[in-house]
Amino acid sequence: MTSVLTMLPTTRPLSAASQQTNSSDVSRINEYGTPKKTGPYLEGNLKLLETLECPVDIMCCHFNPSGTHLAVGLCDGTIKIYDSNSYHLLYSLSDEDTASNRLPVTQIRFRPAVLGDKPEYAHILIASYASGNIKYWHYTSGKCLSTVNEKRQTLALALNPDGSHLVSAGADPGMHIYDMETKQRIKTLEPSDSRDKMDGHRFRVFALKYNPNHPNIFISGGWDDTVQYWDDRQTHAIRRLNGPHICGDALDIDPVHNHILTGSWRKHRVLQIWDFAMGVKIKDVPQDSLNASQLYCAQWLGKDSIICGGTDHNMARVIDRGTLNTTGQLVDLPQGVYCIDNDRHVPNPKIAIGTNRLIFLVKSEKKAPS
Repeated sequence: MTSVLTMLPTTRPLSAASQQTNSSDVSRINEYGTPKKTGPYLEGNLKLLETLECPVDIMCCHFNPSGTHLAVGLCDGTIKIYDSNSYHLLYSLSDEDTASNRLPVTQIRFRPAVLGDKPEYAHILIASYASGNIKYWHYTSGKCLSTVNEKRQTLALALNPDGSHLVSAGADPGMHIYDMETKQRIKTLEPSDSRDKMDGHRFRVFALKYNPNHPNIFISGGWDDTVQYWDDRQTHAIRRLNGPHICGDALDIDPVHNHILTGSWRKHRVLQIWDFAMGVKIKDVPQDSLNASQLYCAQWLGKDSIICGGTDHNMARVIDRGTLNTTGQLVDLPQGVYCIDNDRHVPNPKIAIGTNRLIFLVKSEKKAPS
């Protein structure tokens, strides 16, 4: 672990981080002729905690259920696991497959702890790869317990609420369901052959999410501008939403209000909130007027906020759920934001923001009224 940022006040350039990018020494001239230094900087209520620098580009990141560990998937197939309090690198996961393929880690999920679990079920991480592999890691020992090859690019994973089943999706329309204990595929969900209804996806799928309140129901999103509802006991999708163009981990469900959040990689209507039960749109979240972005990732941040990130204006943004105003931003990043996760510790969760070879760890802190 290498820290490349020092703690700096908000709205000032994070110059130590910007030294890692090609644009670090570029000065812009503003309308008054004064040089303006470029580089990442924070605005609003975000506080920088630490920055982690990885050896190659970052593809995905995920906190474990307790929030003590942060796993980071890299474009060379390696997974780095950090202590989320000390920020030290604890484990590096790689084996003969990942070393020979050197293809990106596309998603990471931790198996939730379940009361009465056998000791060997603790510390299990599941990762998907662009090679088509799904690997089950015992991450504290660094051992790969099992590998499945799907013979496709595997792009998304989700675990059901009790951690007994895993669903995967990717470059074809199939949703593969696995038993977590046996590691065997037990069924595949897919669209029917009917031309009269779209009960499944037609193109790549990049996002999956089980509903925390309905253990057999999950949703999926991808390139075909639909969010599909699935019951893992049935073969075909049972409902769909039309509209979201999802190109990353930009699909989430709020368990309290039963609202879906979608983030789309496009110019307009990029962030939307939907009613899960009714299957209708509640509202479009307005773009930030100065830092509009096409989104790769979005999720609920506690019960009061949203966090999202993307490209165009390379930035991450925290939004108040009630007012829909931006409360904090990390902007002028060296590349787009391709992954975001938070540790789900309320009321001030820790947030990991991945861009280029950097993970920015920040916290959203409400300022006292002046």
